[in-house]
Amino acid sequence: MKKKLFYISISVTICLIIGFLSSFITQSSVNDWYVTLRKPSFNPPNWLFAPVWFFLYVSMGVAAGLVWAKGVYHLWVQTALYHFVFQLLVNAAWSIVFFGLKEPFWALLVIIILLILLVLTIRWFKVVNKWAAYLLIPYLLWVGFAAVLNYKIWELNH
Repeated sequence: MKKKLFYISISVTICLIIGFLSSFITQSSVNDWYVTLRKPSFNPPNWLFAPVWFFLYVSMGVAAGLVWAKGVYHLWVQTALYHFVFQLLVNAAWSIVFFGLKEPFWALLVIIILLILLVLTIRWFKVVNKWAAYLLIPYLLWVGFAAVLNYKIWELNH
């Protein structure tokens, strides 16, 4: 149990650091460029994003920690964690492309790649630990919603 908690705490910390770093890029545009964009009626209020992402990064970290605790020497664990790290980097890349570069179309392509990687990550997590896979479901749903939102913002502003 101690080992599992250690891996979970490390994984949560890594996810929160990635989220924190991404927030710098997001904040640089959210108060100027983003407010000028036309958005669909279902666009959530800006204050909602930070608590949702905090919850998602924590649940992602718990999921990764549960997988990691199964033993990194195991090929399935390695494969699952490889997918997880890759999708986490693509997640951060989306913020760079959408908010940093201010390119909603290219961000849409990035988020589609993220969705595909996330589905693969969930499949691999399920092989190692079904609860870890289930913990990623809210993240998948949010990224799916974000993809639709990204598409509508691109559509309304190009």
